[in-house]
Amino acid sequence: MTKTSTCIYHFLVLSWYTFLNYYISQEGKDEVKPKIFANGARWKYMTLLNLLKSRTAGFGIYQPGSFRKLLQTIFYGVTCLDDVLKRIKGRKDIKFLTAFRDLLFTTLAFPVSTFVFLAFWILFLYNRDLIYPKVLDTVIPVWLNHAMHTLIFPITLAEVVLGPHSYPSKKTGLTLLTAASITYISRILWLYFETGTWVYPVFAKLSPVGLAAFFSLSHIFIASIYLLGEKLNHWKWGDMRQPQKKRK
Repeated sequence: MTKTSTCIYHFLVLSWYTFLNYYISQEGKDEVKPKIFANGARWKYMTLLNLLKSRTAGFGIYQPGSFRKLLQTIFYGVTCLDDVLKRIKGRKDIKFLTAFRDLLFTTLAFPVSTFVFLAFWILFLYNRDLIYPKVLDTVIPVWLNHAMHTLIFPITLAEVVLGPHSYPSKKTGLTLLTAASITYISRILWLYFETGTWVYPVFAKLSPVGLAAFFSLSHIFIASIYLLGEKLNHWKWGDMRQPQKKRK
């Protein structure tokens, strides 16, 4: 794909995620669904925290999807800006922006999107009531569910194929990913203590020990996805790790 085609692709994806964020923000204004998106609910899910997050408070359930959308919107916004400035100023003049784009993609966008796609559909196929109860079908359009939980994966995978991304050291990358995971888990627990409702129904079925095990295994899973992304990038583009500064 040519550089111009890649720029157009990035712009189209940015437009798609911008539209999704706008559509979800308007859901709260639907007079039939006022309670569903109450208390800032749409910002509470990894699926909206990969676009931002929605809560179906009226049913005592949370609709995942928005964080991921917001995350992807920010990433593709930065990527589009990087594409444009490279064509105007040249690669050397925007090294910081390119480095930020790569850090955002390698440590958050790719691992979070892939994790949400795999975790959602594994649980959905096993027992959808654990993650996305059937009652949500009457509230959330089917196309929106797939936009939040299905399309994110091929779009993210396409980004791996379209261009190289410089990975930080494993220590830096995994540390940033761990910090993001701890922040997200803290948010889930805070929401539970504030509302008495779990973001996902599956959490209500687990004991405190079970929750600790679930969160720990989830982090190991997403860390493995991070390492897989590094391997895929290396397989496609060679060693793109950021050079280490030599100590004097």
